[in-house]
Amino acid sequence: MRKKIKFGILGCSSIAEKSMIPAIKNSTNSQLEMLGSQSTNKAAKFGKKFSCKAHGNYEEVLENDKIDAVYISLPPSLHEKWIIKAAKFGKHIICEKPTALSTKSAEKIIKECKKNHVRVIENFAFRYHPQQEKVLELIKKKSIGKISSFYGNYSFNLNVSQNNFRLNKKLGGGVLNDVAGYLICANRLIFNEKPISVFCNLQYERGIDVSGNIHIQYKDKNSICSFSYKNYFQSFYNIFGEKGVLKAEKSFNIRKDMKSVITIEKENKLKIINVKACDKFTKLTEIFCNEISNSNIKKNNFEKNIMDQANIMDAAKKSIFKKQIIKIK
Repeated sequence: MRKKIKFGILGCSSIAEKSMIPAIKNSTNSQLEMLGSQSTNKAAKFGKKFSCKAHGNYEEVLENDKIDAVYISLPPSLHEKWIIKAAKFGKHIICEKPTALSTKSAEKIIKECKKNHVRVIENFAFRYHPQQEKVLELIKKKSIGKISSFYGNYSFNLNVSQNNFRLNKKLGGGVLNDVAGYLICANRLIFNEKPISVFCNLQYERGIDVSGNIHIQYKDKNSICSFSYKNYFQSFYNIFGEKGVLKAEKSFNIRKDMKSVITIEKENKLKIINVKACDKFTKLTEIFCNEISNSNIKKNNFEKNIMDQANIMDAAKKSIFKKQIIKIK
């Protein structure tokens, strides 16, 4: 029987508490060993809740020889620093998105992980949900013919007065870093090719971006991604083909107990495809642990996904600064 991967947690966030720590505990090939937080009280609270050792800092987690991998659940501005520290201690890494805030940062992260023979994955768990897998299967089968465009929207109403890292630019907050990445990741998966250019515009409140759109142009396809902290909840994307339209509902935040739906409209007929419930966070954890347990077999290029994601996000940020379309090199 293959040994379970022992995890340490850096950061006691809401997503760690509600999704990733339960996923690590429920996974067939991982176990929770300890966690660290800069808040001693929060560490103690999480340690009691999840029956594990707790420390009032991150270093003790990294220094522990029992730990094989860490889950980093810190504000985006801290990701590069703690990924590199974890890599130097020989720990594999699951990191919250965005893993890197720039192409340069992504390159540094990947170089350091490669140097220390560890793997790193960005926590876009939706990409491992059966709904996403079914969408890719339908596209491959040309269920709506040759595809030409993508439109996605991920929005929710966030109280702008909240004391939340999402509203703190210094911590890497803002709707572009926080939300747009899901839509970029989805259309990268669907089109599976390098884009030609990117154009982005954002709306701001109190110095923080709260709404926006990204237009991504491919050779013979295009994508529009809309995202907001100010709108009624939306979480879907549409794929348009020469023979029909495919819509994936609730794509980016499907709860583990929730069945999901894909609809295909063509020839004035609507086909509804029900997709079974799944804990996408547990599935991501199991895929990652299986990969690092079998170091001779690389089925998933997690690092390339981080780099490709960062390239498009970087182009979007340059587009905002220069107020023009940015070509992808």
